[in-house]
Amino acid sequence: MYLELDAIFHREGAGREFDYVFPLEDELIASDVHVKGSVVNKTGIVTLEAQADYTLSAVCARCGAPIGRPVEVPVRHTLVEPAGAPEDADDQDDEMIVVDGEKLDLDELIGEEVFLAMPYRFLCSEDCRGLCPQCGADLNLGPCACKPVIDPRWAALADLI
Repeated sequence: MYLELDAIFHREGAGREFDYVFPLEDELIASDVHVKGSVVNKTGIVTLEAQADYTLSAVCARCGAPIGRPVEVPVRHTLVEPAGAPEDADDQDDEMIVVDGEKLDLDELIGEEVFLAMPYRFLCSEDCRGLCPQCGADLNLGPCACKPVIDPRWAALADLI
């Protein structure tokens, strides 16, 4: 979806709301991305505020259980025209976006925000105990029958007890 920004940049108080769905091709995203938000010119400052919702589909990094959960990604940026932007606006401020032309590709911006908000590792729960390194049993379901492994460097001390 493209946002026409020419009228918003040049008229104080102007704004536009949007609510749409678009597909984002990735194996971790199990649903289309639903985007709802607005772009508003308040006293010459154009701000974009939105929220992107989708369903995450991944595998737990500790136990291998499938994960499917809803995710909400907040998006907030200040939009500026090239003439009003500082020379190093792209390098300094991640919240400031220099809009070349009169249109902003919202799908590209939201897609980037969704990928940046993804964690590098997925867990089914914060207290996931994972799998036993010896027998592979899921420790979230209960303890396994394996004996604790003694580090061979400390084995001599175990004989003293």
